[in-house]
Amino acid sequence: MNKEEEQHMSTRSILVAVVLISLGIVFGVLLVSGWKGVGVSFASQEVQLGAQKAASKANPTLKAINDAYHEIAAAVTPTVVSITVKTSGETGDEESGGGQFFHRFFGPDFRMPRRGPELGAGSGVILTPSGYILTNNHVVENAAKDGITVRLMDTREYQAKLIGTDKYTDLAVIKVEASGLPVSALGNSDEVEVGHVVFAFGNPLGLTSTMTQGIVSALGRQIRIIDDENTGYGIENFIQTDAAVNPGNSGGALVDINGAVVGINTAIATTNARYQGYSFAIPMNLAKKVASDIIKYGAVRRGFIGVTIQSVDAVTAKAAGLEKPQGVIVQEVKPNSAGEEAGLQPLDIIISVDGREVNTANMLQSIVASNDPGESVTLKVFRNKKMIEKKVTLKPREDDSAVVAATDSKEERPPSTEHSTTKQLDVDELGLSVRAMDPGTKKTYETDKGVIVVKVEPFGPASNRGLERGDVILSIGDKDGRHKPLDSLDDFKETIGKLRPGDAVMLRVKQADKRVKYLAVEIPK
Repeated sequence: MNKEEEQHMSTRSILVAVVLISLGIVFGVLLVSGWKGVGVSFASQEVQLGAQKAASKANPTLKAINDAYHEIAAAVTPTVVSITVKTSGETGDEESGGGQFFHRFFGPDFRMPRRGPELGAGSGVILTPSGYILTNNHVVENAAKDGITVRLMDTREYQAKLIGTDKYTDLAVIKVEASGLPVSALGNSDEVEVGHVVFAFGNPLGLTSTMTQGIVSALGRQIRIIDDENTGYGIENFIQTDAAVNPGNSGGALVDINGAVVGINTAIATTNARYQGYSFAIPMNLAKKVASDIIKYGAVRRGFIGVTIQSVDAVTAKAAGLEKPQGVIVQEVKPNSAGEEAGLQPLDIIISVDGREVNTANMLQSIVASNDPGESVTLKVFRNKKMIEKKVTLKPREDDSAVVAATDSKEERPPSTEHSTTKQLDVDELGLSVRAMDPGTKKTYETDKGVIVVKVEPFGPASNRGLERGDVILSIGDKDGRHKPLDSLDDFKETIGKLRPGDAVMLRVKQADKRVKYLAVEIPK
């Protein structure tokens, strides 16, 4: 081999070695990377995380809902404030009055302990740029002097002044000295329907500026938490929702899909002091009336008819001759009241007010309460199986005799005593026993007519309709609705004996507390 050939082989060996080394490097990289083609930079190694594109294109409908929810949140959140209240520590017994009711609906950590000043929390809705704010009465009612602090979403804080309260709707108005505040849009709560989507805004459990979403699950709900003193003045016509509400949400906004406030969040139904699926809001139309009056006059100006009423159920409708249960039945017309002046009578069934149907006592109360004294309302009334109209000019509340009072709830009454009269009539089909009244009983009840109930079978027809031992049955209505006073036990026996299974009649009853009311009972088939 000559020199030239040696040189050629040396060059070829070098080229082969370079190729082999290059292949080794490539093979090594592939082996280390697991054959997945991960890019490698020796200067700065970068790792790509996640997919390089979205899993799927956003559904236009979902994107529209997403954007709509965000727009509502952006518009409403600045108008709902956080309220901190330093209590005076002078609210009385923890287990008395409204406290036990709001413990039930807000939990024990909402109502502060009664020993000494403590801090409580709630929410509020800004009504005017100048600083009027709507909240619940139970949020601020026990506030110490200068004890109300308002915090805006942008963290500004103000001391607030209490302008006025209305315990019969559980609403209050406070004011801060400010200007240019963001204001909530107020909606028409009469347009709210079951199934509508709503949002709750507030400050639950110390979490400021919180928004939750749900639907309206019921309307006109009465949960018996406001008028725990049984004055008859309490107005409950709550919007029920499943939007999550917790302690601290009280006084916050319930908002519709337009971003308008349709209610003031007030209560939750709970057994563990936290949200369990149901919350309740005061309708905005009622709240607007209360807030306007407090701001203008410092107190609420509310018109009253002056009647005691009760919702009409199937048995009452049957006894009155109505085709179906509707309206509210007048139990009593107060002397010198607007109702008396308009010619309303006991046993009248009020079907509607100014064209708006009323099928529960609290619905009638809410509608009437939205009017001022001196204003007139037109009632559609069912009387003696005919429809008539009555125009009522409302009066202000002067005392307990001028009130639209709901009697749907049972009231505790003094227990009756045993009576010495030996003659007794057992009415097995109704589950009750009655006796004639002796002179002493007539004097006690201030009547010389009727028979007294001495026994009521638990869960029997009479008991289920609200008749109790110690009631005096004054009269029984006939098929035309006329009431003839009962003169004796035999008179009662004869009248009851004419009834057949399936018949329903109205009893006029005087209770042990001297109040007179009407109860409808049906003879079981």
